[in-house]
Amino acid sequence: MSVRSMEQKDKKVLCIGLVCLDIISVVDKYPEEDTDNRCVSQRWQRGGNASNSCTVLSLLGTSCAFMGSLCAGPVASFILEDFQKLNIDMSLVSEHAQCVTPTSLVISSSSTGSRTILHINRNVPDVTAEDFSKVDLSHFKWIHWEGRNVDEQLKMIQQVARHNAALPLQQQITISVEIEKPREPLYELFAYGDVVNVFVSKDVARHLGFQTPQTALEGLRCRVKVGAVVICAWAEKGADALAPDGLLVHSDAFPPERLVDTLGAGDTFNAAVIHKLSNGARLEEALTFGCRVAGGKCGFHGYGGIADMVTGQE
Repeated sequence: MSVRSMEQKDKKVLCIGLVCLDIISVVDKYPEEDTDNRCVSQRWQRGGNASNSCTVLSLLGTSCAFMGSLCAGPVASFILEDFQKLNIDMSLVSEHAQCVTPTSLVISSSSTGSRTILHINRNVPDVTAEDFSKVDLSHFKWIHWEGRNVDEQLKMIQQVARHNAALPLQQQITISVEIEKPREPLYELFAYGDVVNVFVSKDVARHLGFQTPQTALEGLRCRVKVGAVVICAWAEKGADALAPDGLLVHSDAFPPERLVDTLGAGDTFNAAVIHKLSNGARLEEALTFGCRVAGGKCGFHGYGGIADMVTGQE
């Protein structure tokens, strides 16, 4: 075990972003407009990108914490209980009594594996830099931001940069950000000097005019700090990464025998990659593992099968 891994092995991964309620209706096929259809099944599930990534990290055996906002009430009780079941640290969750829980209505098609999402988030405030200033950073080896309120998140990343500056390399916190939505303000995260790992979605890459993950990474190289890792997953084409030395790394996709549920596949990929990298794996190994876990997850509903699926793979 390396000095860095010995120093960091007992520390947690912190994911910052959204937690919401997913109400998932599974149907035989996507319904036509203005029709009455029966569901195959329906369930509640804790959702949100950062929240989902915590779920996968925990199932893979990485100790993690979630930081985000939660509304008071019965839905919050469901969400908190679900966090507890997976031993995810919730000490950094802040409750807001006068807000309404963000909710996603998800239509999951059994015939295609597609998921159609209707999301509402009325008045829940995102985590601020002031909130983050109260966090004891010494407990964490990796902090991952789901790109949202960029101005505040850049201030948070600055706080981590100051924290890291006073520490030897083996004790520093690794920073990663996810840029999933094609929204111009989020692109500020590309150029931020202390971002080490950037997860870029297929939607963002296409919005920026790139038609393949390889051209996306080549095109984004000028936007990131020299030495940063940029990762772009591309569904059936697998995923590619730009290594610190400028080398392009690729992994093929690992689709399931039958496509069942693609909801949260991107969050699963991100978490699986972080799990591997935060435990000292090489980029190539982490990328392949991320594709394998995300592909396998698409073969069943929810996340419960992930731990069994990866047993013996690591």
